[in-house]
Formats: sequence, structure tokens, C-alpha cells
Amino acid sequence: MNHKEEKKRRVDLVVISDVHLGTYGCHAKELVRYMKSIKPKKVILNGDIIDIWQFSKSYWPKSHMQVIRQIIKWASKGTEVHYLTGNHDEMLRRFVGLELGSLKIANKLILELNGRKAWFFHGDVFDITMQHAKWLTRIGSVGYDLLIYLNAFCNWALTRLGREKISLSKKIKNSVKQAVKFINNFEDTAAEIAIENGYDLVVCGHIHHPEMKTIANDSGSVSYMNSGDWVENLTALEYHKGQWTLFRYREHDFNDEEPDDLQDDRLAIANQNELFNMMMTEMSIEMKTNR
Repeated sequence: MNHKEEKKRRVDLVVISDVHLGTYGCHAKELVRYMKSIKPKKVILNGDIIDIWQFSKSYWPKSHMQVIRQIIKWASKGTEVHYLTGNHDEMLRRFVGLELGSLKIANKLILELNGRKAWFFHGDVFDITMQHAKWLTRIGSVGYDLLIYLNAFCNWALTRLGREKISLSKKIKNSVKQAVKFINNFEDTAAEIAIENGYDLVVCGHIHHPEMKTIANDSGSVSYMNSGDWVENLTALEYHKGQWTLFRYREHDFNDEEPDDLQDDRLAIANQNELFNMMMTEMSIEMKTNR
């Protein structure tokens, strides 16, 4: 074991969701730093890792590919990686059941952790607009991406002025009553179904709202968790030695963790199929290297 491996923080299980690779709002550099800082036994990618909806603009910096490479590296070295599909990467649902070494693609996952039954899934099945008006959701996604782009410009200006960065999308979501109501309804629905099915724990993504809490109703109670995202909150869920924690990325914790290959120059990727083929090539090379 080399010195870098020894420095990595051991984690039994990590849950990452809503990365939205291929969009301007994705904090891929920060995610790569985080991924390289831990040594997980099991990884759950809980949907919307790649944003297929927005991929047509062919925005794919090297840092985004580095996220994919780190996932492949984990899988090739025997780390159990479960890729659970979401709405923005629904193209992968045609590959549900596929196993490539330690990488498995599924829509949901049930695990027993320390005697507790845990249910993992993305959560878009609860979104009425997703089920009945995908075109409306896609329009909303484009608007959201433009807001993130505007936010990046605002934060650049604030940094130049020596001011703190802000999250416009978080401020809007936290102040709009309908958004707050949607989050509450989502959490209550997930908890209700989990209780009905006898789960002790339900873990979702989708709504970009990191959370750890107990939700109770007349039928019982359940631990509800949401891994958040890597667009606004930069969060992940970690499980180690029987305890759950919500990881929040803080820049000053990673000042010395800048990987050498995270340049800003972009990779020219023409379409979704080319991206998928590149991922398969990376997987094949990594698997052969680690045999």
C-alpha cells in the first residue's frame, strides 16, 4: 500500500447523487478531490450522475471525465459500485441488470446494514411532472442550468470584490413556498412507502436537499436520508462502523488535494454514444490493468 492510499479515510459505504456531469453547475473538481480522499468498501451512485438531458451542448471538461475514471477505478479494484439510475441519466435504464466487474446498474437497491433494512433509490418516481409531462420538466431543467450559469458569474464577481459566494438556486428554493412544500411532500411520500414496506431506512436523491431525520406517521417511523447533490450543496452520505453522517465539502479541507490532471481544457465529445463508448473503453483498460 502506497503513502497516498494510507492517507485516505476509510468508509464502509458512501452515497453520492445528483452530480449532473456535463452541465455548467457541476462541481466536478470538488467531487474528484472528495472521491480521492476516501477509501470506500461500497459505493452507491444514486442517480443523475451524468446529465444526459443537457449533454447536447457537448460541455465536458477533463474534471468531469476524471469523476468517471475514479468510479471505474473503484470498480476495477474490487470496490462494490451500484449505479442506480435517475431521470437525468434514464438512458442507462436500458442497461439495468448489467454487471461489469464490481459495477452494477439497477433502479433500486435493498441492503441490510447492522440489522436494519435500507432502501436506496433516486426518487424521481414521486415527481408528478416527471411522470406526466417530461417536456415541462426538461424546460425547467434548462432554466435551472441557466440560473446555475448566472450564479457562477455572480460568484466570480463576488470573489473579485472579496465577498462570500452565494447560491441563487438555494435561496430561491428556500424562499418559495411551493418549493418547500414539494420537498416536504417528497420526504413524506418516501417515508410513507418505506414504512408500508417494512424498511427501517430510505435513502433518496433527486430533490437536491441533503437531509437526515426520522419521519413518523400513524403506521410507524423510518429514518429518511437524502444525499443532496454536487451542484448546490456538495454533499454525500457516509456510513461507517454502524453510524451515518452527512458529509459537506469545505474548500479549506482540501487545499492540498488538487489532482494534477484537473485542467480546465475541455474534451471534445460529439454525442451521448461517443461518451458511452469512451466510458466502456476506460472500463476495459482499467479492468485489464488491474487483473
